[in-house]
Amino acid sequence: MLVRPIRSRWRAIPILGIGQILAWGAIYYTPALIVPLIAEERGWSLTLSMGGFSLGLLAAGLSSPFVGAMIDRHGGHVVMPLGLLLGAAGLLAIAQVNDPVLYLAVWIALGMAMAATLYDPAFATLARIFGADARRAITLLTFIGGFASTASWPATHFLIETIGWRGTYLVYAALLALLAAPLIAFALPREHAAAEVRPEGPIPPPARHLPARGLPLLLVAAAFAIYAFIPSAIAAHMLAIFTRAGIQPATVVVIGALFGPSQVTSRFLEFTFARRQHPLAIARFAVALLIFACGIIAFLGVSTPTAAGFAILFGLANGLLTIARGTVPLALFGASGYGRLIGRIARPALVMQAMGPLVLAFVAERLSDPAALALIAGFALAALLCLAAIRRP
Repeated sequence: MLVRPIRSRWRAIPILGIGQILAWGAIYYTPALIVPLIAEERGWSLTLSMGGFSLGLLAAGLSSPFVGAMIDRHGGHVVMPLGLLLGAAGLLAIAQVNDPVLYLAVWIALGMAMAATLYDPAFATLARIFGADARRAITLLTFIGGFASTASWPATHFLIETIGWRGTYLVYAALLALLAAPLIAFALPREHAAAEVRPEGPIPPPARHLPARGLPLLLVAAAFAIYAFIPSAIAAHMLAIFTRAGIQPATVVVIGALFGPSQVTSRFLEFTFARRQHPLAIARFAVALLIFACGIIAFLGVSTPTAAGFAILFGLANGLLTIARGTVPLALFGASGYGRLIGRIARPALVMQAMGPLVLAFVAERLSDPAALALIAGFALAALLCLAAIRRP
């Protein structure tokens, strides 16, 4: 009985899940704790140092359509391991470079690695394996991936205290190159849903889908691009904002760790109770929940309880929106050419992700932390308006 899951295509979920935890944890979540240390040690401004992360996200956005097309053509078992190896090389390089230009160049390489390793290529890989039935697989994958921040921030904090930030990046590089890359390269299923033989019998009517062009595609891309500004900005600055508000650093790390379980909780609730709801309705509810979280901070101020409440609500909202980013295009536009489509939608989203840490750092430094949080709320409202304007087929 144990052999069947190992041989079935469902083994893709734990395999990709391990890759997601390591890729998100090593590349995406570490700048919140490590980039300020790099800036302090090298005498650079926080804006310049965090600008490397933003540049990496910009590079990810520009390369994501190419990555999606390559997954459609060759499969995630080819593309994602290459991205993981590139990510490992980038982490090794960041620990060595002292020139700002080289530092920014390394972040460009890390951005290309993110484009080939994070959720978008994983969703495209699942759509290639499962076809139109990929919604359940995407949700299950996000269960596992939701623990990335929960594992990464405490582990990174511990490693920094133990072996320094350079040693931390060396450990993460080894995990990407020696564990995640070989696992996905050799154990990920090779099935292609489009090539499956359908059983004989009555042919069900085709699902109704919108054309992947024009106003519907524009609104979907705009909604997820506007929202994409928020998690990258918050991930880079939430811990620092709470610390500047007077919360103890150790408490701040604990508050940040609430984000991951909250994501997993919302995904479990979606899978259990809302699986029959259209993904568009779930996306609208999630953005409204984030606006409510910003309202709590605005009216009650930053304290340990309100910061914890914000982290939990943000985790709940982001958990649902991570699923929606994969399932809304699948439900609206269908599975045909999904990898290329998700890459097209990811390009503006990753560009906005690139802007998030840099813009929020500028607003926090030049204005205030409340102004930075107000900017987050404004972006959430704009995303909700775009989602509200989309009409289902």
